[in-house]
Amino acid sequence: MIFGRTIRVSFVVPLLVAAAACVPQDGAPKPANTVAPVVSPAAPAQQQSAPPATKIITDLTAPRATTGTATYRCGNGAAITIQNLGTSLRVVGQEGVTEDFAASPANQSSRYQAVTHDAIVIDGREALVMKKGSTPQTCTR
Repeated sequence: MIFGRTIRVSFVVPLLVAAAACVPQDGAPKPANTVAPVVSPAAPAQQQSAPPATKIITDLTAPRATTGTATYRCGNGAAITIQNLGTSLRVVGQEGVTEDFAASPANQSSRYQAVTHDAIVIDGREALVMKKGSTPQTCTR
């Protein structure tokens, strides 16, 4: 019984140590690895100032800043065009009617809701279109 416990502890302790090493102790995010500037060996006498190091911090709560347009074919034979504006969508339906959808909640980039309570959920190449009073439609690019 003691031997079994020793074996379990010998697996758990290194995992805990590895996890603790990955988490910053001061609560601040760790900076990304930066590449040192390359200095030309042909001009050693000249003083060259190094560019400032690049620091990359990823904020997963910020909405995407990309914009793009895609056409989706729906199961009922209809086609819609979705323009991604980053924090909102503009959807042009089969009849040419345009409807704007805001991110819901505002800090994400996959769920959108219109003023009319219609909603769209984007997942990869699929969009689930939910219209008030209708069956949800799956549309694909």
